[in-house]
Amino acid sequence: MDKGILYGVGVGPGDPELLTIKALKVIKECDAIALPVSGTADKTQITAYQIVWKIYPEINKKRIIFLSMPMTKDKKALQQVHAEGAEQVCRKLDKGENVAFLTLGDVSIYSTFLYIQKLVEESGYETRVIPGVPSFCAAAAVLKTGLGEMSDSIHIFPGSYDISDGLELSGTKILMKSGSKIGQVKEELKKYDGQIQMVTNCGMKEEQIYYSLDEIPEQVGYYSLIIAKEGEKR
Repeated sequence: MDKGILYGVGVGPGDPELLTIKALKVIKECDAIALPVSGTADKTQITAYQIVWKIYPEINKKRIIFLSMPMTKDKKALQQVHAEGAEQVCRKLDKGENVAFLTLGDVSIYSTFLYIQKLVEESGYETRVIPGVPSFCAAAAVLKTGLGEMSDSIHIFPGSYDISDGLELSGTKILMKSGSKIGQVKEELKKYDGQIQMVTNCGMKEEQIYYSLDEIPEQVGYYSLIIAKEGEKR
């Protein structure tokens, strides 16, 4: 029996209409869907699944593999859950089943899939990646702003980590998933001399847009993306 293939599938930032034709094709053709979860294994509460479901309701007939991925920075704990997740996937691949691992935005940008992919490949299985629309590109579209012009640099950082050194770099700064540390992030951004805008839940019905640092509240959701650009403040 031939082994199955693991696909990493980017489903875009939130708007179901930004799901690519290729992503949808792969999801339809795969036997099982892998979903990383940090809490209760309830597919109706998983954003990536819901994005696809709105376009392709038949996904609810697919076999689901829930992969426990707690929100922690503990390296040993993460290594353990990644190994367990890869093992779950490999069991399906051994049966000849193709598996689509759904991830928000694009697979290559801060995705849990990257860790699972490495372990699965080391175990001798084939993997493939289907790109998706990154959240910062969708946010830039919502804000009607460019991210880079001419020789501008573009820097991407996880907002939940220290961003102080990054803000000193020349060019556009993109802070992803800033919600959990928004208080600290705002304090750092007060030192930044430039334009600051934020989009939360981009492409979703809960989407909110903030056009300046002063507008950004003290409590925001996990999917909060900040774009800091050099130039005139609003």
